[in-house]
Amino acid sequence: MNICVFLSAADLDERYTRPAREFAELLGKGGHTLVWGGSDVGLMKVVADGVQEAGGRLLGVSVEFLSAKAREGADEMLVARDLAERKALLLRKADAVVIMVGGTGTLDEATEILELKKHGHTEMPVVLLNTAGFYDGLKQQFLRMDAEGFLPRPLTDLVFFAEEPVGALAYLEESHGTR
Repeated sequence: MNICVFLSAADLDERYTRPAREFAELLGKGGHTLVWGGSDVGLMKVVADGVQEAGGRLLGVSVEFLSAKAREGADEMLVARDLAERKALLLRKADAVVIMVGGTGTLDEATEILELKKHGHTEMPVVLLNTAGFYDGLKQQFLRMDAEGFLPRPLTDLVFFAEEPVGALAYLEESHGTR
């Protein structure tokens, strides 16, 4: 399965890198392909290293203005003209999406896939990995949107909230029928 992971390129502390590394190892040992932003820095590097070391494949999608930070040695590396094309390529190459900790770019990517799902333009499974409670506030906002009628589909049809990496991958494999 090609699993697109949206996440930060920042250098983060162990409470974020440990679960990211754990998820990456599970993904690689499961024979999956990591589809990611292609950067070889920060948390993106941690995940790419973990997947590759555990025997998984790497499919990166960088963008021209970040191509100097692109990982060498990926199984495949695409370079998009801009961020919009990058998001489209990431999603086109994916069978499923995992949203990990990140900043505004990660949030932009997350809302894009949820908007596509909301309107029925994709049915791929989406997991929000709530490492160290990072997305507690966002989860509450989504629950409020659901409860107050802002979503045309139940929130549970749009996204699965996982607290641990093993639960995230188990959900994806079950959803994709590879478990």
